[in-house]
Amino acid sequence: MTKNNIVSLLVALSFSFQIMAQQSATYTSSMADYQKALSLFNNQQYLAAQSLFRDVKKDAKENLLKSECAYYIANCAVRLNQQNADQLIEDFVKDYPTSTKRNTAFFDVADYYFANGKYPHARKWYDKVNEEALARKEKEKFNFNNGYSAFSVKQYKVAKKYLTRVENSQEYGSQAKYYLGFMAYEGDDYDEANEYFDQVSAQERYQEKLSYYQADLHFKLGKFEKAIELAKDRLETGDEAEVSELSKIIGESYFNLEKYAEAIPYLKAYQGKKKKRERTAKWNNTDFYQLGYAYYKQKDYEKAISEFNKIVGGTNAIAQNAYYHLGESYIHLDKKQEALNAFRNASQMNFDLKIQEDAWLNYAKISYEIGNPYQSAPQVLAGYLDKYPDTPYKEEVETLLIDSYITSKNYKEALKLLERKKSFDDKVAYQKVAFYRGVELYNETKYLEAESLFDASLSEPRDPKYTARATFWKAEADYNLTNYDDALIGYKQFQQQSASEATPEIENIDYNLAYTYFKQKNYPQAIKHFNKFIANKKDDKVRLNDAYLRLGDGHFVSSDYSNAIKAYEKAIEINEIESDYPFFQKAISVGYTGQSSKKIAALEQFIETYPKSKLRDDAMYELGNSYVKANEKSKAMNVYNRLSSEYRMSSFVPKALLRQGLVYYNDSENEQALSKFKNVASNYPGTPEAVQSVSTARLIYIDLGRVDDYARWVKTLDYVEVTDADLDNATYEAAEKQYLDNNTDKAIKQFNGYLNEFPNGIYAMQAHFYIAQLYYKKDLLANAAPHYKYIVEASQSEYTEEALSRLSQYYLESKSWNQAIPLLLRLESEANFPQNVVFAQSNLMKAHYQLENYNEAVSYAEKVLTNSKIDNKIKSDAHIIIARSAIKTGDEDKAKSAFAKVEKVATGETAAEALYYNAYFKNKEGKHAASNEAVQKLAKDFSGYKYFSAKGLVLMAKNYYALKDAFQATYILESVIGNFAEFEDVVDEAKEELKTIKAEEAKTNSSIETEEN
Repeated sequence: MTKNNIVSLLVALSFSFQIMAQQSATYTSSMADYQKALSLFNNQQYLAAQSLFRDVKKDAKENLLKSECAYYIANCAVRLNQQNADQLIEDFVKDYPTSTKRNTAFFDVADYYFANGKYPHARKWYDKVNEEALARKEKEKFNFNNGYSAFSVKQYKVAKKYLTRVENSQEYGSQAKYYLGFMAYEGDDYDEANEYFDQVSAQERYQEKLSYYQADLHFKLGKFEKAIELAKDRLETGDEAEVSELSKIIGESYFNLEKYAEAIPYLKAYQGKKKKRERTAKWNNTDFYQLGYAYYKQKDYEKAISEFNKIVGGTNAIAQNAYYHLGESYIHLDKKQEALNAFRNASQMNFDLKIQEDAWLNYAKISYEIGNPYQSAPQVLAGYLDKYPDTPYKEEVETLLIDSYITSKNYKEALKLLERKKSFDDKVAYQKVAFYRGVELYNETKYLEAESLFDASLSEPRDPKYTARATFWKAEADYNLTNYDDALIGYKQFQQQSASEATPEIENIDYNLAYTYFKQKNYPQAIKHFNKFIANKKDDKVRLNDAYLRLGDGHFVSSDYSNAIKAYEKAIEINEIESDYPFFQKAISVGYTGQSSKKIAALEQFIETYPKSKLRDDAMYELGNSYVKANEKSKAMNVYNRLSSEYRMSSFVPKALLRQGLVYYNDSENEQALSKFKNVASNYPGTPEAVQSVSTARLIYIDLGRVDDYARWVKTLDYVEVTDADLDNATYEAAEKQYLDNNTDKAIKQFNGYLNEFPNGIYAMQAHFYIAQLYYKKDLLANAAPHYKYIVEASQSEYTEEALSRLSQYYLESKSWNQAIPLLLRLESEANFPQNVVFAQSNLMKAHYQLENYNEAVSYAEKVLTNSKIDNKIKSDAHIIIARSAIKTGDEDKAKSAFAKVEKVATGETAAEALYYNAYFKNKEGKHAASNEAVQKLAKDFSGYKYFSAKGLVLMAKNYYALKDAFQATYILESVIGNFAEFEDVVDEAKEELKTIKAEEAKTNSSIETEEN
């Protein structure tokens, strides 16, 4: 309460006392207490004063005194920060509406809150003040205080209204101008701000505060030289925070003046800004960009990269510019993989279209040079030409595009792109790509699909070399499809083309021709070409060995046993392929030259020398026959018995039993003969031996006069239909003729007819086998399967091995692993041909792996690898099974060793997998740069295998982050998430890694958005 107010109250009260006739003691006491309370209030003893004012108000009779006490009670409550203070003020105004202190109450409370810095409270009460009732001096104070309170709570519009009223005030003017200037500064009205600041800059009290703002104002007005001058003047006297901001102003001013060397130390000195609830100050993407660009302009590319690559997740013009110059910096340091990602990022932003186009061009060229893990190089190059058809680089890019179709090895994708192109050069590329895609399919044993690609390549005969090569490989496909006539034509056409001389395929053309003639049973021509191959090919020992074997076979079937023996001896000498077969064939050949004793000696030696040979049962059978011819029947019977004992599942067992029966029959030992014949007929039904056994037994029964016994016995054999024998023979022979004449469809129809009419016929076994083979030739393996199954479930025969191989192949292709395994186990133990043993073992390892029987899978893989003669594809499969099983069982040391072996021999997707693990293990060992090199090789050579490309990229991101390159890491992970959605496991891993990296980087970069902020 002002001094004048107190005097007025006393005068008024004195006047009242004078006119009253009598003054009570109580009233005198109240006034004394009132004066005492007022003294306490003025001495800021608000609680004691409030209590005494309450007592006075309680006893007071006069309304004026009550009103004064209520006013001071409420004022004390405000100063004591009591919860009901505002309500007491409101109650005072309501209870004493005529009080002269009504406006004063509002003004006093507002001033109190203002003086104590409680500006939101002050604003509330200043709004209640009636400005018109205020004296001129009070109005100036009201306008300034109210304006400053609004300024403090950032109600700039209100603040400006009141502060503008006192900007020319002698007392408040300079302060008002300062705050008006600051609000203009905050509102980006730099001219108005500068005008206000200039008016108060001469006053010492504002000089310190204004130095930063004026420097910043001149910077924002583009007056960089002046900004530098003002900021530098203040640097030495500023505190740490102000020095940081002034350094930023100086650095950015030099930056805008393109004085990059001068800018760098000041840009580096900037400490960044601190957000609410954050403990430390941070830079943002723009800060990193400016320092990085300054280094870039100074050609300090290492330091430029170190700043640019801290810009994570930028999506504006500054980020696009930064990523473009980051790419250029990497190029200067020959870091092309890093440059690829930077240019790709810049090319995907459209803030600056010129930068976008340049970035895309660089991205396309680097994709061609080093490969691209996101999409094939042809796609990138073609995409660039589609977007920029009028580019001055069109001819250069088109040249790269055509070449990339070949070098990328992504032939499948390349074909799709080429089908949209019509130029002559593209057709040249189409011819090559179709050829290479055909070879890929051929290597995957998809011969029909491969043949269609070779035909496509031949439809564009632009390059004679590739025309010749496509002709050759089409013939190869025909050969594997058993279309030997077509294969022969193809090989001859290839040989006749002059360009064939410059192809790798010409090296073995005689070998291919010889084999085709051999399959056609044109043995003279086969012999001729095997001899030509042998004469010209001395370095390929494996093929040379095989050529001698087939040459021997050609002479053998042509009854030229002397030359057959010579060829077999050469094969034994080379010994690149198991020598048991030529040794056996030589022994047989010796016999045909009439040297029976030498044949017997050779067979006896064979049986002892090759105890594990698949031909040992053949040798025993032949030895027994030789003993019979030499009239050494006892030895013959012993060998036949040994064969039946040691090889119970051999197809030679029924033959040996039949032979024994015939020996007994010829010696008139009829009962022993019948025993053998009945054994064959009962245990090997449907086989030719069974049929012959029944026939010979019939003769014995007739000789013994026991026809009724024969009739009873033969009724127990459901495959013998004696009365229909002639019809059976005729029906089968008709079907067989169509088969021999290569009339496939007619043969299928007639064999089916035979089996429908004679399901247990004499030739049921042969019919099932031939019809199965015909379906297989037509790539109708599902149709062939039931017929192979019949043979497999029947007695052992000469067809069993082939049927086991083909039926197991059917189950493997349909991924019926549990059905394939028993067949493969039988094939492994029963096969006579080594290639079928390898087939069985290699697929047993695959089937067990698919069923997660990892120990069995590894066991078979190791068994396969003991065979030194297997080709690289099977070696690769074995090593990959060992490696994958080791990964599944957590044995990473074993996996690493196995994948290293895979990498040496694998092709295609398996090679991509091995290369991925090469990178994986290097990452685990902390060899991050070396790991990235492996991923780059994976991207360049195997970009078609997207799963491993995606996994490789996640590895690359981890490597880059370990190498302190946050941009590369986050960009690659975001690209994986955006481009490989089909691989959920890879995307999930990428998301988790990205979350971790962003959380870490957000600690120093305020521009990075994380899940938390």
